[in-house]
Amino acid sequence: MECHVYYEGDDDPDKCTARRLEKFDEAILYRSMDQVPYGIVLNPHAERALSPADREDGLGTVVALDCSWESAEAASFRMNGVHRALPFLVAANPVNFGRPFRLTTAEALAGALSILGEPDRAAELLEPFRWGETFLELNAEPLRRYGECADSSEVVAVQDDYLADEE
Repeated sequence: MECHVYYEGDDDPDKCTARRLEKFDEAILYRSMDQVPYGIVLNPHAERALSPADREDGLGTVVALDCSWESAEAASFRMNGVHRALPFLVAANPVNFGRPFRLTTAEALAGALSILGEPDRAAELLEPFRWGETFLELNAEPLRRYGECADSSEVVAVQDDYLADEE
């Protein structure tokens, strides 16, 4: 699967995972929303969770938005595509380590690839990051379980188990 990123450029360039993905030819960055190809848009405001069924739609593209968490509002996700929310995953990056749902762009793309049946591609995507393998280890069980789900409603049911454990 191809990884594409709409890049707003409002984060520290030295810590930007999207820029590092571009540097290592793991993702294509776009600075204009009009240029972003149609695909599965990772959107935390989406009504449906990402599931393996989304791969069956024949979309070979995953799209992420790279922006500061402070500006990640629903209006920022106006890209064309099939919008899906990532289920419960825990960050491994140094800034948000251990915090659920506070993923970097690289973590979000890797999580999506794993759920969509491409765990090897997810591991490859995270190779440029010291904490990349840690992300996959921390989330090994949920990623496996999400990947076994038939559709979005099953993913949400699995997510509910993890959210209940968090409380």
